Amino acid sequence: MRHRGKSRYTQTYGEHRGQIPIPHTIHERPLEAQQRAEVGHWEVDTVVGKSDGPCLVTMVDRKTRYLLTKKSDHKRALSVNQAMGQLMDTLPNKIFKTMTPDRGSEFAKHAEITKDRPVLFYFPDAHVPWQRGSNENINGLLREYMPKGQGLSQFSNKAIATFAQKINTRPRKCLSWKTPYGVFYQQALHLI
Repeated sequence: MRHRGKSRYTQTYGEHRGQIPIPHTIHERPLEAQQRAEVGHWEVDTVVGKSDGPCLVTMVDRKTRYLLTKKSDHKRALSVNQAMGQLMDTLPNKIFKTMTPDRGSEFAKHAEITKDRPVLFYFPDAHVPWQRGSNENINGLLREYMPKGQGLSQFSNKAIATFAQKINTRPRKCLSWKTPYGVFYQQALHLI
């Protein structure tokens, strides 16, 4: 064709397919969340095994680095929402103030979670994973137990809970060599 690599769109054209509604950006997130000043500000992501199989929903508290995780049947918005809801049901609503997921399509139905709970979602800039560094680090720790390329269906819920418990009881330099479990529950008792 005579097109020769020329753009078919004007410079002001923006892609709109597959974009999720973003109510708040990470730059609007409360100062307490930015500075890791209090418990209750969570980073959310998914860890994928083989394509179109189960995935792992991970939620990490920014201040304490405490991990909540649950297996989801698929990496689709409805399934991920169910897993997040079940994780959030394990703790009082006061513990969840903000959520910062990535811009993946699995978080497209985030508004359904905010209907039932007083939590706000803040989305990072596109292609900037270091804005959610705590969660990316924890996902790397999970990969020690579940290497890339392995399907997650071979890991039972009990095994995944064991992996999360090992990570939550590992002392961290950023917490003055305390464990995320100890710091989280010490801080959470003041909120409840």
